[in-house]
Amino acid sequence: MTERKAIIETGWNLDNSYAQLPELFFTSLGPTPVRSAKLIIFNDSLATSLGLNGQALQSEEGAGVFAGNRIPEGALPLAQAYAGHQFGHFTMLGDGRALLLGEQITPSGERFDIQLKGSGRTPYSRGGDGRAALGPMLREYIISEAMHALGIPTTRSFAVVTTGELVIRETALPGAILTRVASSHLRVGTFQYAARWGSVEDLRVLANYTINRHFPKVEADENPYLSLLQEVIRHQAELIAKWQLVGFIHGVMNTDNMTISGETIDYGPCAFMDAYDPATVFSSIDTRGRYAYGNQPDIAGWNLARFAETILPLLHANEEQAVNLAQDAISGFTELYHRNWLKGMRAKLGIFNEEEQDESLVESLLSMMHKHHADYTNTFRALTFDTPKDMALFGTLEFAQWHERWRVRLSRQQESKAASKQLMQNSNPAIIPRNRRVEEALEAAVKQGDYSVMERLLNVLSNPYAYTSEQDEYSTPPAPSTCPYRTFCGT
Repeated sequence: MTERKAIIETGWNLDNSYAQLPELFFTSLGPTPVRSAKLIIFNDSLATSLGLNGQALQSEEGAGVFAGNRIPEGALPLAQAYAGHQFGHFTMLGDGRALLLGEQITPSGERFDIQLKGSGRTPYSRGGDGRAALGPMLREYIISEAMHALGIPTTRSFAVVTTGELVIRETALPGAILTRVASSHLRVGTFQYAARWGSVEDLRVLANYTINRHFPKVEADENPYLSLLQEVIRHQAELIAKWQLVGFIHGVMNTDNMTISGETIDYGPCAFMDAYDPATVFSSIDTRGRYAYGNQPDIAGWNLARFAETILPLLHANEEQAVNLAQDAISGFTELYHRNWLKGMRAKLGIFNEEEQDESLVESLLSMMHKHHADYTNTFRALTFDTPKDMALFGTLEFAQWHERWRVRLSRQQESKAASKQLMQNSNPAIIPRNRRVEEALEAAVKQGDYSVMERLLNVLSNPYAYTSEQDEYSTPPAPSTCPYRTFCGT
C-alpha cells in the first residue's frame, strides 16, 4: 500500500476556504517535523462525526499527521494573523505555535477547522519556541471535552501526540502537539487585525467570509453587517450565560480568545469554581481579577464593543450613524445575557414558568452560598435530589426559610414534581472537572507516563448529567487550604 493510499483511506476531505482570503490574514508554511511522534490519546467519537476513519488514524501514519510530520491530502497549512486586547492592552498577535491544516468537510456537509497546536515557530511567534508542553495540551483535551459534554459550545480536542523532544519553560518539559477542531478560528482579534492593518475592502472580505461561513441566513438582510454584529452578540450572550451556570472561569478573556462563532476557545489558565464566590480567580497572571468569575459577563460586553468598533465602516457610510447602530446593538448584550442566565437558573431550580420574584429567589440562594462557602456544583446537586449533604449552608435558619420559599414557588406551576426534578437533573451536572482531579491526571501522565488516571476522568466526565455512583468519588470538593489553587498559561 502506498503512503498516498494510506492517507486517502483515513477519510480526509479537506478544503481551504480561509486560504482564499487576502494574504494579509495568514502566512502559508508547513509544520516543523518532530523527532519521534507517539499518539497518546485519540478522540474516536469525534473522528466518526468528522467522517474520518479512527482505526486508520490510530496508526504510525496517523501519528505522523497529528505531529506535523505528514501532510494529509488536500491540506494547505497556514498560520493565521490576528490582533487583540490582552488584559486591556492592544497588541499584534497571530498563531505563534499553531497551524491550520485545512477545513474538514463532514459527510453531512459541515465544515470544521483542523489545527495543530505546538507545531513549531511561525512569523507570529513571540519569544517562545513554537512548541507546546505535554501538560497544557492534555489539560485542554480534558477541559474542552468536559465542556462539550456539559453542552457548552467549544472547540474540541481530537488527538495529542508526544514529540520525543523537550520544551524549555521554567524547566525542561516533554513536548506535545494537540490537534484542535473548531467551527472556525475567526476571532474578535481577527477583525481587530483587519481594521488596524488592512483596508476597508479587506475588512469587507473578512466580514463576507464570516457571514457565509457562520451566519448565511443574514446575507440577504438589508444591513448584513449589522445582522452579523447582532448574531455575534447573541451567541456570546448564550455562551457566557452557560459558563456562569456551571461555574466555569476562562481566565484569559482577551479579545483574541473570543470567537465569532460563539465557541469557547483557548483553555489556558481556566478552571471550575468550587466554593461559590464571584471574585474567584485562578489565573496566576490575573493579579487584579480582571477576568474573575463575576466579571466575565461585563468583559464579554467590553470585548463585543471592540468587535463593533472594527466593523463601523461597514455598518453605515456615515460615521455617526454607524456608531449609533453599533451602540444600540451592544446595549442589548446585557439584557440578552441576563435573560439567558435567569432562564438557566430557573431550570437549575426546576422552575418552568416565569415570575417576577424568581431573580430574588436565585440571588438569595447565591448570597447564602457565598456567605457559607458552599460548593457551587454540589449545592445544586443536593437540591436536585433533595439530599442535603454535610454542608454548613443546609443547617441554617435562613436556608430553611429559603427552602420553604422555593417549595411554595414550585407549587405555583402546572408541571409535576417529577418533571421539575428531571429539569433540574438535566440542568445541574453531577460532576465537573474538579481542579484537583485534573491535576492528578496531568501529574500521572506527565511525570509517570500513566494515562489511565486521565482516561478514567474523561470517562466519568463524558456524561455529567448521568448521576451514576461512579461519579460520586469525583464530586468531592477539595479540603480547605490556605494555599489558593493557581493555574498558569501554557497553551
